[in-house]
Amino acid sequence: MPLINRLILYGVIWMSRAVRSKVSFKFTPFSNKQMQVLTWWRHPKLKELEAIICDGSVRAGKTLIMSLSYILWAMTEFDGQQFGMAGKTIGSFRRNVLRTLKIILWGRGYKVHDNRSDNILTISKGGKTNYFFVFGGKDESSQDLVQGITLAGFFFDEAALMPQSFVNQATARCSVDGSKLWFNMNPEGPYHWFKTEWIDKAAEKMALHIHFTMDDNPSLTEKVKNRYKRMYSGVFFKRFILGLWVMSEGIIYDNFDPETMVLDIPDDMRFDKNYISVDYGTLNPTAFLLWGRNFKTWYARDEYYYSGRKTQRQKTDAEYVEEMNRFVEKHGLDKKSVTIIVDPSAASFITALKNEGYTVDKAKNDVIDGIRATAAAMNEGAIKFSRTCKNLIQEFGSYTWDAKASLKGEDKPIKEHDHAMDALRYFVFKVIYRKQTTLSKKPSWLS
Repeated sequence: MPLINRLILYGVIWMSRAVRSKVSFKFTPFSNKQMQVLTWWRHPKLKELEAIICDGSVRAGKTLIMSLSYILWAMTEFDGQQFGMAGKTIGSFRRNVLRTLKIILWGRGYKVHDNRSDNILTISKGGKTNYFFVFGGKDESSQDLVQGITLAGFFFDEAALMPQSFVNQATARCSVDGSKLWFNMNPEGPYHWFKTEWIDKAAEKMALHIHFTMDDNPSLTEKVKNRYKRMYSGVFFKRFILGLWVMSEGIIYDNFDPETMVLDIPDDMRFDKNYISVDYGTLNPTAFLLWGRNFKTWYARDEYYYSGRKTQRQKTDAEYVEEMNRFVEKHGLDKKSVTIIVDPSAASFITALKNEGYTVDKAKNDVIDGIRATAAAMNEGAIKFSRTCKNLIQEFGSYTWDAKASLKGEDKPIKEHDHAMDALRYFVFKVIYRKQTTLSKKPSWLS
């Protein structure tokens, strides 16, 4: 049976059971765009193109269909060649792409040997064997990882999160005759380097550009689509739901609604978990936020806020530890009943807290991911705020995107009036977001 006919058949009735994992997958019919991704490299009018770019909303069915088509293309067109595959980090690529991809390939009769120490996949079928090197493209230094290697193709997952230097170096490695490039991503700003250099120049780059929305993923029900739509607002809704390359501008948390999110916490409300998130400053303000969980909702119960610049007197680490002790005792807690989340750059304060007997977790300082997770938590009603958190509530109205950075294709908050906002983000990204990702270990088909 011809390859294209086989692929169409897979899209309609394909069910596979992985021999090694014993995990079964039931595939829904592919959408037209998914079928185009699967077959473009054999289409008479498209096969001469040198790249494919898939962008658009989250859960749109592009990630795994891209990676599967990439492997099918490589194993059909080449034998004994080397290929590249990359995510923002190797860990995220393994988690988001490789785990499910390997199961599907095993179910289709491919032999897949994963050398995790060297991050090389050796894939064989029908007398052909090819080698797939896995890279992480998280920063400028990542370009050094791909120097010197000769490749027949490269698949970039989350390409918009990678530095241009890494993508340029990786694409330059694809010098084998017939090599092709595969790019998959969610949108960023309209001045992002990938938008201006690749999407806007798709014809010049001989690239096929396919734009996805959640409606292009037949496996999603309307209920699931609506849940994702509720999660996002503002710029994140435009990018991750509508799939648009739009600027970050104005108020960051434009979804903040004091009527529904701010309340007087009853004295008799009980909390089964307690955290304190801290943004530590020298001359800049230091902010503590006390968090308590009641059923499934986390409440910012109270705040401590001190500005050394405003008072013209900066407190020492020892003085801030004493302030922490009073803050904890004020709410009937002790050192064993609370975990403190601190900006990882505040090394001396972290040491002082540990010496005092507190349990301390270092915050994850991924600003944009943290902002997105916080906005989603607000939309879902996962966090609410006590009226006593006056500085936190005030900062919601002044925490804005940096317009100058947006014109350079970067998403950055203005570094003013952001100290309680940072403490808020540290908590959400470390506690709420971490628990969600820990529980979501089983990947969904076509995520």
